[in-house]
Amino acid sequence: MSFRRGRRLGLDIGSVRIGVAACDPDGILATPLSVIRRSDEPAALRQLREIVGEYEPIELLIGDPKSLDGAARAAAVSALEFARRISLATATAIRLVDERFTTVEAHHALAAAGKNSRQRREIVDAQAAVIILQNALEFEHNTGAPAGRAMPDEESDL
Repeated sequence: MSFRRGRRLGLDIGSVRIGVAACDPDGILATPLSVIRRSDEPAALRQLREIVGEYEPIELLIGDPKSLDGAARAAAVSALEFARRISLATATAIRLVDERFTTVEAHHALAAAGKNSRQRREIVDAQAAVIILQNALEFEHNTGAPAGRAMPDEESDL
């Protein structure tokens, strides 16, 4: 199996914000796109639908929020339920990708770039989405297999 050509979007779903990143059709470079506030879910889903319509990704790579021991916690269940709503709203395939440490990694990268904590807070989710997407792209380039796991069909499989 080889690398599948096509744009992808990476999403970091937090309880307050959703970070969004995109890559080029060859899957070389992930770049931050935006941060969407999650407080108004219908508006957030509309914004995501617009972004998906503009970029026409072959799939969405969404951070799979598990704890360090690999177990899903309450926040993970909430994020995955929202990912399911995104799937329905955008009619786009979703793969869940391990996101442990991505927010910490994003904070470190932004601090190294000279961003203070206030500046980081506003863009860290988009940077975390870049890391999720870039890691998934590198995995697929290196192995020829898609990263992560397909979105489960049943809520009991979350």
